[in-house]
Order: sequence, then C-alpha cells, then structure tokens
Amino acid sequence: MLLRLFFGKLKDKNKKKLTALTGAGISAESGLSTFRNSGGLWEGHNVMDVASPEGWRRNKELVLEFYNQRRRQLSKAEPNEAHFALVKLEEKYNVTVITQNVDNLHERAGSSNVIHLHGELTKARSSLDPDLIYEIGNKDINIGDKCGLGSQLRPHVVWFGEAVPMMGEAMKHSYETDIFLIIGTSLVVYPAASLVEFVPENSDIYLIDPSKPENYNYHSRIQFIQKKATEGTKELLGILL
Repeated sequence: MLLRLFFGKLKDKNKKKLTALTGAGISAESGLSTFRNSGGLWEGHNVMDVASPEGWRRNKELVLEFYNQRRRQLSKAEPNEAHFALVKLEEKYNVTVITQNVDNLHERAGSSNVIHLHGELTKARSSLDPDLIYEIGNKDINIGDKCGLGSQLRPHVVWFGEAVPMMGEAMKHSYETDIFLIIGTSLVVYPAASLVEFVPENSDIYLIDPSKPENYNYHSRIQFIQKKATEGTKELLGILL
C-alpha cells in the first residue's frame, strides 16, 4: 500500500504542470449570469451596489439577497463540457485551476486542485475576521445570522477594492507551469489578468474565448482559439492529449 502511494506521487511529480485560469465565460455556458460586457450592471444592479464594501455598508439586506439569489441559481446549474475537459487533462498533466468565478462547478466536475481568487459563493464569513469562514452550501445568509464573534455574516466573496488573498498562491503556480490555459476571461480584471505575465518564457499559452482580449498582442506567443469554452476545450483536448 505504501509503495503504491509512493509510486503514485512519483508519477504525479513526473507529469507536466498545467495551470488553467478560468473566468465568467466558462460558467456562462452553465447558465450562470455574469456582469461581463453588461455596462457595469449585474442582474439589473449596479455592480458597486452589490460587490463593494461601500455597497455592503449602505444596504446589507440588498447585498445578502443578491448573493442568496446567485446561490439559488447555482443550485440549479450543472458543470459543462469545459469543466469536464479540465478534469480529463488530469490524466496526463498535474492540473491546477485558478478561477475568477465564485461558483463550485469546477469542484463538482471533479477538478482536484482549485484556487478561488474571488472567493466562494457556498461559504460565508465573519464581517470582523476574514479568516472565520463557514461552509453554507446553497443556504441563504440573512440579517441576524452571526459568526462566533457576534458579527453579521457576509458572503465569502472578494469585492471591488478588497485584497485578493489567494493571489500569491496563484502567482506561484503560474510561475512554475509548463502549460498555461486562459478560458472564458477577457483579461481585463486585475490582478487576475496579470498572472499571464508570470508564465515562464518557454511555456505554452493557450487562450480560449469567442473574442480576442484588447491586450491579446501583449503576449505574441499566445495560441488563440476563438471559440466558446465548451467548443474551445474540445479542440484543446485534441492538441494536448
């Protein structure tokens, strides 16, 4: 048993490292609404009213209900072929998924190693201590729901103007990768968009999106697949497997 475990780890170590940065485009094909290309509106709300510390201070009820609705929407959504394609790549590569999305579709598809840059919808956290985090699944968070310190629970989501705690870990994986995939993101949301700058010069970079990001030419070695996430990852499997 110990020998099998040892050789299993050795095999994983010998695999090439593949890192995938995913964005709104991969979840959109599962029916989840995004505010990308919507003029700063998200489901009819100004993004800063529902995704900023200022919005939270102004109207906690609005913010909680907004994310309660996102959680209900997520409970009805299913992973799509693009999510499963990243799981398939684990057969040949040591895969890390860095996602800008707050849903859990990568995990539900079976991805082994997922880094959430912008938090997780299925978790709540203390308004006082950001390290005090609770698993809530698809349950609502209501006014009066408190953490162990007695403060109001809030969504475990990184809002505009807040620090991105997992950025250092994401940079490390980008810096060590042999292959870097960019799927369904416009590369305009920072600091996530800067991760491509940490990819080693001898590593391959693939970008899957229906439209080319404005700063696409910044990296001349990016191999572009101008398709939606589900179609583009199917093509990518043909290349990488």
